[in-house]
Amino acid sequence: MVRVYESVKACPALDDVLIATDSAEIFEVCQRRGCKVQMTASSHRSGTERVHEISNSISADVYINVQGDEPLARQEHVSALIKLMSDENVLAGTLKTPARPEDAGNANVVKVVADIFGRALYFSRAAIPHDREGTGSAYFKHLGFYAYRKPALDSFVSFPESSLERSEKLEQLRFLENGIPIFVGETPFDTVGVDTEEDLRRVETILRCEQSK
Repeated sequence: MVRVYESVKACPALDDVLIATDSAEIFEVCQRRGCKVQMTASSHRSGTERVHEISNSISADVYINVQGDEPLARQEHVSALIKLMSDENVLAGTLKTPARPEDAGNANVVKVVADIFGRALYFSRAAIPHDREGTGSAYFKHLGFYAYRKPALDSFVSFPESSLERSEKLEQLRFLENGIPIFVGETPFDTVGVDTEEDLRRVETILRCEQSK
């Protein structure tokens, strides 16, 4: 969590950075480490709902959500989101990066397909697009970084949980099912979200390699 905070805070384009949590333990650790932190309700079912609570007390043109389980987050990820949101007509944005071949069929890795205008068509844990003829379709991994404007956050919490969101366990599908486009920027910098012990071991290996350089 602190590592993510420091990486995000390194981006000079941001006016403010804070950690939003419902955990007293995380709150205390963040305070001890000098991180700006705010307690939020424990009833939130997603990071987007948590960001919405923050948006009700802190005014901003754009809210960027970098999840605490992204220890490989870089300021370049944040800069890419800010560039994406420079168009005032974009209400919600996120990031993608080319997927490794072994990630295509991995249900723990979310894939995304977008149209020619950069708008997400769908997010899935399945391999999309399906390479029916075996022509070597390119796959893109969705990274857990989001940017929103206040109207998008207000709309999100006003909608009930959508059927696709429930099926895939992907909160961003609520936007798409309700007609709110998500624009997708591309970055060459992959990350590893820590959802499993295998993810944790992989991240530890990557960080050790970086420290030894």
